Amino acid sequence: MALLFTADTHFGHGGALGLYRRPFASVAEMDAALIERWKRVVAPTDDLYHLGDFAVRQKPERIEALLRALPGRKHLITGNNDRAATVEARGWASVQPYLELDANGLGLVLCHYALRTWRDMAKGTINLHGHSHGRLKPLARQYDVGVDVWQFQPVPLARLVSPRRLARGLAGARAAEAVECQRRDGTADEP
Repeated sequence: MALLFTADTHFGHGGALGLYRRPFASVAEMDAALIERWKRVVAPTDDLYHLGDFAVRQKPERIEALLRALPGRKHLITGNNDRAATVEARGWASVQPYLELDANGLGLVLCHYALRTWRDMAKGTINLHGHSHGRLKPLARQYDVGVDVWQFQPVPLARLVSPRRLARGLAGARAAEAVECQRRDGTADEP
């Protein structure tokens, strides 16, 4: 099971072609490419966090059809274009405007918007966001996971963060658990 992220797919949004200079001849071609590339990298057992702006002005039936067609356990972090039809659609494992996530000891703060400051940023926690379509200079430990940045497909956490950093995050979490166990029972045993 992998952990992947994406944002700003804007399914069905004709304006996305011009506004974000997407290299597709039509909305239908854009939507088809987004679906094909999603299927290429996301397995049915993967957790996929969509950081907002899933679809624009689409009917509930269309949104639910898209969610059925896209593999993975899908979580929505709502964006400014996510209306009731998107938020209330069957097919999301969870829906929230903001999430703090522990990825094997690596702290992640997920929000549609890029944050100027976030919880535990000085301790290495990473901010993942969308909304800016690759047009915003990031801060340290901050990544735009939008499709306009990542070849119109979801990005695995391992591509955002080096394997060494992921290992350190996991090792740091184990060290914290060991300290917590030692506090609870007065021993130095590993949990």
